[in-house]
Amino acid sequence: MIDLTIDLMTDLITDRFHTLIVKTSTWLDEAATQAFAQNLATRAALGHATLALHGDLGAGKTTFVRYLLQALGVAGRIKSPTYAVVEPYTLAHLNIWHFDFYRFNDPNEWEEAGFREIFASPGLKLVEWPEKAGPHLPQADLRVAIEVRADDTRALTLSALSPTGEALLA
Repeated sequence: MIDLTIDLMTDLITDRFHTLIVKTSTWLDEAATQAFAQNLATRAALGHATLALHGDLGAGKTTFVRYLLQALGVAGRIKSPTYAVVEPYTLAHLNIWHFDFYRFNDPNEWEEAGFREIFASPGLKLVEWPEKAGPHLPQADLRVAIEVRADDTRALTLSALSPTGEALLA
């Protein structure tokens, strides 16, 4: 009886709290960014994931998103949502939203913009500058941190923040 209770408790804890998986990599050039995006686009879990993209201006967040969207089948011009805040894309098999909260001066702007429904709906959400939305933004599945090194390569740190994030890194 005690063993069963411990097993049940372990299962409940495992369901509520996943093991944090962190992977690191380096993008030597833009071709490496493209290859990474193409690989990530093959992951089934991506279709219902939220990716939080962190990095300074010019780190490569939007470049990564462009390559990812192209790999998923988005055709035509892929614009940065810096001024529009969000750019939606609709594919036959997937809805995608690319957000850029850089221009937010107050986290409450997220709430006022009415994004809660989008984040509750199925599809891929790609979020640049998620910290600008503060506590209003739902927890991301995968945190993608990009750091520009002195030699102009990019240090990449991927952190799974949910079971979906774990599936993306598996």
